[in-house]
Parts: sequence; structure tokens; C-alpha cells
Amino acid sequence: MLEGELSDPRIAPSYVTDVVLAPGGKSARVFVAVHGNEAEEESTLAGLMTARAFIRSQIRDRMGVRHVPELTFAIDRSERMTGRMDELLARTRKRESKRDEKAAKAAAAAKPAEPASVEPQP
Repeated sequence: MLEGELSDPRIAPSYVTDVVLAPGGKSARVFVAVHGNEAEEESTLAGLMTARAFIRSQIRDRMGVRHVPELTFAIDRSERMTGRMDELLARTRKRESKRDEKAAKAAAAAKPAEPASVEPQP
């Protein structure tokens, strides 16, 4: 439905990442990832909240069930956070490798040169 059936212009290109159903089955939280900036995320969330009655009726018709849970929508930023964490980890690894290289150079420079071995004369 997100890809074309909802005609609200506020809804940016997005997809459902997870649905968490409450234990009693009366409500469900739908996590949606939006391709865009924060303003597009907020407008998409507003559009989905406006269309939730239509979405529930479509789910009821398509699945043939009597009761459909009350839907709430939330923006899923996990991919964006994962990308940021990967970037920070890469920076940390780079700093550590530079620090290790400096430490190895310092250790090599501080190590006294080994005296040349002298062979005993017979």
C-alpha cells in the first residue's frame, strides 16, 4: 500500500521494517523507514496517521479477518543509525592503527642497536 495505493502527497517513498503486535492483539505499532530527510519523515508519519482507517479497512478486506488491530506508526531510523555507527567504528579503527604504527616506530627508535657479534679467534 505504501508503494502506490495511498495517494497522499505527504507520504514519501518508504517501506515497513517491522510490526510489533501487542499481546492482546488489539493494537500494533508499525515501523516505517523513509527515504528522505527529517521533514519528509514527519510528513510521511502525518500522512500515514491520517490514512490509518483506510489501511485498517484494506487489511480487513484482504486478510478476511474480523478484527484488525489499532495501528500506530513510528519512524524506523535503525538503518541510519547503523550507518553512523559503522562510520564511527571505522574512524576508531583508523585512529587505533595510526596509534599502533606510531608506537611501533617509537619502540624501534628507542631500542638500542645490538652490538655486532664478535667471533672468538682460535
